[in-house]
Amino acid sequence: MRRLLPVTDMTADDATAGDREWSLDELADAYAYPALPPGGAWLRANMVSSLDGAGQHEGRSQPLSSDADMRIFGTLRGLADVVVVGAETVRLEGYRPARAREAFAARREAAGQGPAPTIAVVSASLQLDFSLPLFTEPLVPTLILTGAAASAERVMAAEKAGAEVVIAGDGPGVEPARAVAALAERGLRRQLTEGGPRLLGQFVAAGVLDELCLTVSPTMTAGTAQRIAGGPSVAVPQRFSAASVLEEAGFLFTRYRRI
Repeated sequence: MRRLLPVTDMTADDATAGDREWSLDELADAYAYPALPPGGAWLRANMVSSLDGAGQHEGRSQPLSSDADMRIFGTLRGLADVVVVGAETVRLEGYRPARAREAFAARREAAGQGPAPTIAVVSASLQLDFSLPLFTEPLVPTLILTGAAASAERVMAAEKAGAEVVIAGDGPGVEPARAVAALAERGLRRQLTEGGPRLLGQFVAAGVLDELCLTVSPTMTAGTAQRIAGGPSVAVPQRFSAASVLEEAGFLFTRYRRI
């Protein structure tokens, strides 16, 4: 892996770094969260896209990924307090509980974090399979973000399964800014969303996405696959600035921050 941006951070080793695999410590340093003010939160997204703009192939992101992409995926989880994900993505990608990883144990302890990030599922209907390991085997209870109009019966089923239900909206759905604030109030301030496209689009439209970590996969899919963000459009396109770009085997690992 080699660093393309920022140029000012390059060292003599960067010129030859393309022939070696970066350690998890190096990746963790490259993707460290910024210092946060008291009570503040930072929401970053991690997504992958083909060259022709597909955010998935046959409903899943894995065909667009690579070993290096998965190492960065694991690193971003290893740094996060909470992973926020939409219910449909949980179903399609077969989400399991986040696991504790020895490689990040000391870093997480120093940051005052638990052994693994919490998984927070966004669902208006709570139509989830509560027998899945995500709900029966987590290191920390899985959260479900929903609206105030959610079915009392489904809320009860979720809580019976061991999940914690968090109301983050006055209607049937979740309000993105309320979700970010509700997680921060629980001390989950380093936030990571892995989509899907509709959830990411809602965060973008609400203006609460601080950072996008986008893997550009050197693949073409054609077809009608969804982009990485969908749902409501914004009145004026939001500008992000390039914070870093890494490259390996034709994959570009980019990081953009909201201006």
